Amino acid sequence: MAGTTQVPHLLRAARGEVLNRPPVWMMRQAGRYMKAYRDLRDKYPSFRERSEIPEVAIEVSLQPWRAFQPDGVILFSDIVTPLPGLGIDMDIAEGKGPIIDAPIRTQAQVDNLRPLEPEESLPFIKPILQALRDEVGNRSTVLGFVGAPWTLAAYSVEGKGSKTYSVIKNMAFSDPTILHQLLGKLADAIAVYTRYQIDCGAQVVQMFDSWAGQLSPQDYDIFALPYQQRVFRQVKETHPDTPLILLVSGSAGVLERMGKSGADIISIDWSVDMADARSRLGKDTKVQGNIDPGVLFGSKEFIRDRILDTIHKAGNRGHILNLGHGILPLTPEDNAAFFFETAKQVDTLLVTSH
Repeated sequence: MAGTTQVPHLLRAARGEVLNRPPVWMMRQAGRYMKAYRDLRDKYPSFRERSEIPEVAIEVSLQPWRAFQPDGVILFSDIVTPLPGLGIDMDIAEGKGPIIDAPIRTQAQVDNLRPLEPEESLPFIKPILQALRDEVGNRSTVLGFVGAPWTLAAYSVEGKGSKTYSVIKNMAFSDPTILHQLLGKLADAIAVYTRYQIDCGAQVVQMFDSWAGQLSPQDYDIFALPYQQRVFRQVKETHPDTPLILLVSGSAGVLERMGKSGADIISIDWSVDMADARSRLGKDTKVQGNIDPGVLFGSKEFIRDRILDTIHKAGNRGHILNLGHGILPLTPEDNAAFFFETAKQVDTLLVTSH
């Protein structure tokens, strides 16, 4: 028994071990639905303060750990955090997301981007990740995270979030040369950043290609997949044993393509039934997800039924239980607690539910 307790539950799932329950964590588990976070936000109103002052980011990252003891504790950060290190200035507006005052639109701007030097431009990452590892030990797994090239390019070109992605699609479909150069530079920087997070203590890294689901499958193959592969290939060259997760929002149409990215674990959103995802990806592909965050507004019985349904469909090997995307800001904190409690009792619940 001592051997199994040495390896955190999430890492055992990532290795493909058969487990009596899946590990569980939640995207955006540190955040607005928690009173402790809202209290801290009042004191530090700027997102960049909260994510870039080490003691504040450590506190925010650990709030859900203290409250719920999830199997994964994720670095509190944002996917655009490394952009200033490349020469793309940004801010993060409360409730609106990243704002880039000088969007990348020209060859000259792409030429002026500099390689990422994380120790210089991201000095807060190391103390945050080291503190998280020290705090959780082997009782949980510390996750890092990065944005994917297409999604970071979308922010960099649009200048902010978008409903239509018309500016970057104009670039992609009318003059893709500049965009491909930008995607290449972003991919190389993200690979450097991913390796740096692992060196600083991250045991798993999740890549968010949040906006790749906005691409048709044929355009995903041109503008998203090759650059995901470029990142994962470079990371695997130096850190072959660190599990890497890929998330794409609205991924139903590109699921098989995600499986070709080089990621070890594919995060499934709720647009795909977990049983279908398993059959489409193949039984050897590890998966994460895929409960609709809206489920957490339901009754406890409803939440429990959905957890059991997902786990039953995913099976007992290579599944990390999670939401299909981030927990919603108005979610009752009690329901989040119930989600974690239920997930940890699954081996008992599955026996009694049959």
